[in-house]
This record gives sequence, C-alpha cells and structure tokens, in this order.
Amino acid sequence: MPELPSLHEATVDAIVGRVGGATLPFQEAHREGSHATLFWFNELLESAPDGDVVRQFLVTAGELTRFDLAEVTIRPSLCDPAPSAEKLILTDFAESWIRLGDLGVAVMPTAGLHAYADRKGWRWNTDEITDGIAARDEDIARIGAEPVAAYVLGHDVNPDDGARDQAVVVGKVARAGDGTIRWGGRLPQGCVGTPVFMSVPLNGDSFKLVCVGVALPPDGRDFGHHPVATFDAVRRALDALDSETPAPTAVTPPRRRRWWQRRS
Repeated sequence: MPELPSLHEATVDAIVGRVGGATLPFQEAHREGSHATLFWFNELLESAPDGDVVRQFLVTAGELTRFDLAEVTIRPSLCDPAPSAEKLILTDFAESWIRLGDLGVAVMPTAGLHAYADRKGWRWNTDEITDGIAARDEDIARIGAEPVAAYVLGHDVNPDDGARDQAVVVGKVARAGDGTIRWGGRLPQGCVGTPVFMSVPLNGDSFKLVCVGVALPPDGRDFGHHPVATFDAVRRALDALDSETPAPTAVTPPRRRRWWQRRS
C-alpha cells in the first residue's frame, strides 16, 4: 500500500488542486516594480440544496491598487476558449476598488471582467476562494505566538524575462504582540496581495484547508514581516457593505466538502 504524503506535501497539493485557478498577476501598466497578485472570492449570500447564491469579488492588498492604469496577465488556462490576448488593460483602476476600512484590503466586483470576456467571445473558468475555505474566527484563534506552517499562492517575477508564473511560497505565520497575524520574513516580488493558507488537522489522517487571509506589504514593524489581513475580519467588512454594492450574484452548484489525507 503506498505511503500517504506528509501534511506539508498534502497541503501544497490541496492548494494547487482546489484553488490553483483563483489567482491573477497584475502590475501598474508601463511601469516596473509594481507587481502584485489578486484573487477571486465568492462571498456566500445564501446556501440552498440546489446551489449557493454568491457575490463575486476580486481581492488584493489595497496599497497596490492606487494607480489608474493596470495590466493584468491573462492565464489561458482560466479562459474558455483561450483568448488571443495575453494582457488585459484596466482603466480607472484605482476607482474600481472598494477599500475595506483600515484592513489594508480592497475588493472589486467582477462584473467588468465578465463583461470583457463576453465581448471577446470567451468566459472565465476560474477557481475561487469560497466560504468553505475562508477562515472563520475559530480558525484565526488557533494561531498563537508560536509560528505555524503557512503557504502563499501567488505570481512571482522571473528576474530573467519578467514572467509571472504561479508559485506556492512556503513559510510561517504567527500572532504578534499587538494581536495581528504576520507572515515571517519577506515575500518574493509579485506575491503581495496573495491568499495565505494553512492546514488544520482533524481526526485521523485528514485536515482542513483554510485561507487565513490576504498578504499585505510590509508596514515597517516587526523587521519588515508582512501583515496578514485575516478573513474573519474581511468577512465582517464585506457584511457591512451596502447590500446594493454592484457585484454579480450567481447560483453555483453545490460542492462536495473535501478533506485530505495525510501521514500521521
């Protein structure tokens, strides 16, 4: 009988397999040094046996959205059929985002991206961070002062040709003295704004994959380590938005809850 993968290996496999299609690389158009990552998120509005009603947003670090013209790299694997264009230029970029209070997070309704795809004759075929993966209060409460293994899913910058390939960055998160959650050390260029994950062991050889939150730029404290805006706070901020906030709602088919095995 084959040996089960380690928790680390199984977590990486789960991230790539479950939400590998949730991220897109972007940067300020015609500028270098402003690379970042955004990701798709489905906010659950209502759950029913025949599917979930959701509002869909793009999510990233708000500090990296303060320019007017953005260049998004289109990943052909997330489009059906694959488009001819390699880049998507977004105008009025800064004005398109909704700032979630002082969390350092910004969200954008995805209607514009869906409309663009419709005009070009294709559709987005993405994964999303969903209600079942986004962390809740009890998940964040598990993180203490002792660092725990964590993972970032983002698009770094190849120093040779500038390519924005997707990568899983392995590190740790811990709770700082002021109660905030922080990623230990610096992230590769292009990997700010990314979703941060951890695994929560369950009974036996299974675990739950949790999206802790959003990786933010270093704030000058704690030796430059990156703060993480946790999803429990993001949820509350989204709940506080006006219900008329323009974001497409859709009924998504119910998904079977997924658990992953690991070696004890």
